[in-house]
Amino acid sequence: MIRYMLDTDIASYILKKQHPKVETRMQALLPSAVCLSVVTHAELIYGLKQLPPNHRLHYAIREFLKLVRILPWDVEASSWYADIRHQLTTTGKLIGELDMMISAHAISKDAVLVTNNLRHYQRIKAPLMLESWV
Repeated sequence: MIRYMLDTDIASYILKKQHPKVETRMQALLPSAVCLSVVTHAELIYGLKQLPPNHRLHYAIREFLKLVRILPWDVEASSWYADIRHQLTTTGKLIGELDMMISAHAISKDAVLVTNNLRHYQRIKAPLMLESWV
């Protein structure tokens, strides 16, 4: 079974109901086929810190996080991160630290990284599998 790791932008689209195609694709998958990096979890929780406590996204994110498996960061992910960071640094094509961590995590778990930022992630020469649902 293919595992799909949702990037933060895709998780946000789902939570904010911004893209019907993304919602349709998500609904077509078994919950066991979808996961988040703990890095994306941190980004979502950080986003909540910037909202008033009664904002509707507090409930939506907490419910979403109950349904989607959150994978812990591990040694294999950190090794891929080092490879990716070295490759992007030496080519002068750096991307954000958290994006490098999320992509490394996807590689380490043999997961397809679902993102709306293909151009950004395509800089990575490692065996990163990408897909856009937008």
